[in-house]
Amino acid sequence: MPQNNLNLFHVPLEELFDTVKSKFPQYVYDFKKHVVLLNNDLHETEAFIRLPLHMSLEDDLTVKTAEAKVLYVSIESGHAAICVMEGTHNVYHTTFSAYMTRKKQGFSQIKYLKKKGKSRAGSRVRLASTMEFFENINTTLTELLETYRVDRIGINCNATLVPFLHQSKVACPFEKKDQRLYKIPLHIPQSNYTHLHATIKKLMAPVLFYDDENQTRIKLEMGL
Repeated sequence: MPQNNLNLFHVPLEELFDTVKSKFPQYVYDFKKHVVLLNNDLHETEAFIRLPLHMSLEDDLTVKTAEAKVLYVSIESGHAAICVMEGTHNVYHTTFSAYMTRKKQGFSQIKYLKKKGKSRAGSRVRLASTMEFFENINTTLTELLETYRVDRIGINCNATLVPFLHQSKVACPFEKKDQRLYKIPLHIPQSNYTHLHATIKKLMAPVLFYDDENQTRIKLEMGL
């Protein structure tokens, strides 16, 4: 993983793409990660550009739309935030919370159940709350996907919680391998609207990533 990054918010996207095509003709657009790989003549990746998720592209970097609809979902134990963006405009957001954490120990009921079972009353209450938590999330996601024609789904969810999202009594409206899925590449400190929206704002600008060994060449070729 490249150690250095440079925000390219000041560079017009058309100009940026023209430079990529001219200086790195072996480039590859990776739809899943929504990045442009800057490859040399040996097809070795020397750097990559993380692109704004509201920009929908063809493989040849032709912009299909700058107003893509993106559903963002951030889930952690006991907290979740959902947001729908049309381009750079927030058109919907909501949050969820549930009693899922054992107060003294501070870890989630899900992890506790794997160790101790669910015989105690408190455990059963937290488990019921957990089930309702994911049912409410999936109900909202279903309604949103019926309301908006979403181009991408940006998700931040701990691997421990993913099975609960997809095994809820209320079915998750997208599959684990849905082609629209995009793993949010930034750490979200807490799954609330404030932190999710701050993350979305960071993802609105293209960012160049590169290693020290390629720094001089990359910056020279990119005109930076």
